[in-house]
Amino acid sequence: MLNSVPLVLAENSSSDDTALVNAVSEKWNFPVITHSEKDNEGFYLQVRNGVLGLADASDKKVLPVEVDFASPASLYRKQHGGGRKEPIVKAIGLKGNEKWHVVDATPGLGRDAFVLVSVGCKVTMIERSPIVAALLEDGIRRLALSFPELASQMTLRHGNSAEVMQYFSGENVNAIYLDPMFPHKKKSALVKKEMRLFQQLLGHDPDADALLPPALELATHRVVVKRPNSADVLAGMKASMAIESKKHRFDVYLCQKNLGE
Repeated sequence: MLNSVPLVLAENSSSDDTALVNAVSEKWNFPVITHSEKDNEGFYLQVRNGVLGLADASDKKVLPVEVDFASPASLYRKQHGGGRKEPIVKAIGLKGNEKWHVVDATPGLGRDAFVLVSVGCKVTMIERSPIVAALLEDGIRRLALSFPELASQMTLRHGNSAEVMQYFSGENVNAIYLDPMFPHKKKSALVKKEMRLFQQLLGHDPDADALLPPALELATHRVVVKRPNSADVLAGMKASMAIESKKHRFDVYLCQKNLGE
């Protein structure tokens, strides 16, 4: 897993962008370089118009990957999507006006976390990659500018999810969501650019099985694992039930402490 990339300071950057570059560099220990010092291949972070993005120098046609919780697509899904009928919400088991605390231990770009926040959950994201964590943190920062009430329900912790869950401190966790990266077959359809980039940057999740035991210990109600339909259950542990769709399923594990739900 790649833990550090250069943070490129663009030519003629505004004072705000320069300040953000310095803040991100100081927080996450990314080396700052100028645009002229950048290599013609490899990943790098950049700040443009107040947005932190991850770019691939060897593929200039692909736009930088950003975390944008307030994007038109995200807000449309919030306003016109399935809401509590969304498969992930049904799998988590949210009912009525419950204010559940959910841990997303494999947040990626945070899209599923935002769906859960949109239906009233408080979500703690745990991310071990400092690069992805920096992108998530920037997404929360920008969300707070327009939707502070939503941003206040999102928390980010940096670290190995299996270890963080094992020694989790703070309020009770009702449910835990796991969506580990699954190796895509070469013959499969073209994977989304974000997933391709994540696979190149982070590799797959060979230690994904290690996430389930501490998750089952920590959650009071459920652990939900998103899997491709062709994939085996995580850690060889049979789920209590599964919610299936065309391409993937949600394996639901009811926690022993709440089997009477």
